[in-house]
Amino acid sequence: MLASLLIGLAAGQRAMTPPAVLAVAARQGALPSGAPAGSLLRRPGALAGLLALGLAEMAGDKMPSAPDRTVLPGLLARTFTAAFAGAVLAPRAQRPAGAGLAAAVALGSAFGGVALRRRSMDAFGRTPSGLAEDAAVVLCAVLAIAAARRRRD
Repeated sequence: MLASLLIGLAAGQRAMTPPAVLAVAARQGALPSGAPAGSLLRRPGALAGLLALGLAEMAGDKMPSAPDRTVLPGLLARTFTAAFAGAVLAPRAQRPAGAGLAAAVALGSAFGGVALRRRSMDAFGRTPSGLAEDAAVVLCAVLAIAAARRRRD
């Protein structure tokens, strides 16, 4: 369940990073066997589209007009992608629990992350704090894949 927890942390900050990282992992054969939507995630079009959405979200986050991640549409997107990714990374028998854990962690992470980001923007500026946040999000997502893969091996 560590993988579901970590992917929930990432989703709380960036809604599109978890599906993008899942697509990369699927192409590398690193998803758990029988993972939901695994065959769809392995398709080249899915990889390209999800990576583009993830990068666009990261770029848009640095703009002054970027909406707060805790507005309802943002929270819904984060919750959905977290639940999906949490289920994909959980062991087959624990997929509902993995989805629930990731969604709950994403909600908490969204609120905690926005508070931390506001403080870091005051100290370091919008772009540097956003880039640091991006790095932390990608690290959490990659660690989630590694945790799921380690459990599989």
